[in-house]
Amino acid sequence: MRFKQRNGLVVCLSVMLLGAAGVDAAVDSAAALVAAVRDGAEGATIDVAAGTYELSAPLELKAGMTLKGAGAEQTVITNAAGWKPATNTLPDPEMKTKGMDTRAYLIRLNDDAPNITVSDMTLRGPQVHGAIFGWHNENLHIHHVRVQDTLWTGIRTFSMKGAKIHDCEFIDAGGRWERGKPGVNGGITGGAIFAIWMKDSDIAHNRFTRTQTDKQDEFYGIKIRQAKQSRVHHNTIDVNFSIEMPFENDEDVEIDHNLCAGTISIPKHAGGPVPASGKTFHIHHNVFRNSYSIEFVRNGVEIDHNLFDFDVNQDGGNLISGFGKAPAPGPASFHNNLVSNPGRGVIWINEPFDHLTIRNNHIITRTTTTPRTEGLFGFNEKCDFKTITIRDNIIECQGTPRPLLRNTPSYSAQIGNNELTNVSDSGSYSNPQSDVRGGLEAPLQFTCGVHDELTVDGWQTHPTSK
Repeated sequence: MRFKQRNGLVVCLSVMLLGAAGVDAAVDSAAALVAAVRDGAEGATIDVAAGTYELSAPLELKAGMTLKGAGAEQTVITNAAGWKPATNTLPDPEMKTKGMDTRAYLIRLNDDAPNITVSDMTLRGPQVHGAIFGWHNENLHIHHVRVQDTLWTGIRTFSMKGAKIHDCEFIDAGGRWERGKPGVNGGITGGAIFAIWMKDSDIAHNRFTRTQTDKQDEFYGIKIRQAKQSRVHHNTIDVNFSIEMPFENDEDVEIDHNLCAGTISIPKHAGGPVPASGKTFHIHHNVFRNSYSIEFVRNGVEIDHNLFDFDVNQDGGNLISGFGKAPAPGPASFHNNLVSNPGRGVIWINEPFDHLTIRNNHIITRTTTTPRTEGLFGFNEKCDFKTITIRDNIIECQGTPRPLLRNTPSYSAQIGNNELTNVSDSGSYSNPQSDVRGGLEAPLQFTCGVHDELTVDGWQTHPTSK
């Protein structure tokens, strides 16, 4: 051990025992860090001093351990040049560990080890598959961590319950490995946070960015295969697929107050089952910037109080898109949203989808680059149109007129009390009026993004004053 006099105290710069201060070990070298994790007891707290720590194998954290750096700008854990896990196991099998390299991560949590905390550091590649891997780690807490330049994913977990991931930054943290090489596409895309079976967990105030424009752009911010009673909120996700939560049976997932540059994908074959609560997803108070905003279909969804604000020059998407074939019974509701410049349209669902309510939205279309002339709502002609309601909306087509609907059978939907301006097919349905005021039921005002960095005031957004 090496010792140094500091402020009148003798401290060990490699490993120092400070149990009275709540720190079991403080380290300032890679060798000391490895030893402290390997030899430390369950529940130990390890302080990692400022500096760069190059590893040749993953740190294996035990139950209750806390690994705390001096800050993301100061403590950096990375792979040594000689540690270069093979990529022949990528993409990993997604839903199982057999066939994946769970040790190709800077930190490999012990299986079934609860109450682990990682904070205040940077975990950086570029040669490892990801930053943190864990299997069935209840009450995992990851905060103030920067994950940067990993091959396929950032944080990769299975069976995560009671987790909190907050105030982290993910920069180029996964996607497709060996990106940019001729003839290599990297296969199935990873995600900065990739969780399998997540429950009672919270993902908040994280920032996701892609800076490596020479690499393939496809990149998932948050990718989850089954979530229950969990919340994803106040994140700024500046990547082309913001959130992907496909296929498995999700329950009571709240996605709110996020700033999304890309798509939220929630499809399930035939829409999937509706839980006892009646809600699979509640998507509210988010800002969306991409005209291809929500990938459908899913039963038991409520989408409300969002601002969809699109560039007329990027008009390639339908706001809600469903590409399947199997009929879905619903229900779903889309209400109290502001929609500016939908591209192809607001909702297009290829498969029959029933029990859909579209109400109290304000939609403004403007002439797009193409220009788009499709109907704003496209439904399969086999829908039960008695269960599809379009009412109490304000729809304004500025510039190029556009129809409300894309096919004749859709005119059997329950259409009423909509305020329509320059809508070209308004003579094809009765649209009876009432004394109920159309449009939003209350002004749309909220804050979103990391620590509420963006303020929404109706159609306008601006940085939040601090």
